[in-house]
Amino acid sequence: MSFNKVILMGNLTRDPETRATNSGQSVTNFSLAVNRVWNDKDGNRQEDTAFIECEAWGGRGDTIAKYVQKGRPLLVEGRLRQDTWDDKDTGKKRSTLRVVVESFSFVGGAGGAGGAAASSDGGADAAAKDEISDEPINLDDIPF
Repeated sequence: MSFNKVILMGNLTRDPETRATNSGQSVTNFSLAVNRVWNDKDGNRQEDTAFIECEAWGGRGDTIAKYVQKGRPLLVEGRLRQDTWDDKDTGKKRSTLRVVVESFSFVGGAGGAGGAAASSDGGADAAAKDEISDEPINLDDIPF
């Protein structure tokens, strides 16, 4: 038995890029910067940033590309997928992990995109239906 679920909240490091596959399906790629802040044993504040590649298919990706730009926060939920390929220059095997977005929520209220949430079906109607609070999230309240 196995389980593959990822929940991340971070800021986009670049504007989302949407393209169409050979079959006509749209896919949107973007990267999230996810920060981790903690105090070391001496009480000094430490920070680490992970840069996570994400892809969202169909309506989910189209909605993200329409409403979120570089620097904006986004909450994504999805699964990890490992892509492997042969490096053209060296012939060596290469691989990367990325998050395949299954659902997402806009975070924050400024700039017009915040306040709406999109369900896992990714439709624009879902983004318009669900409202979330503009109150900032206190990360100390999250139980994990």
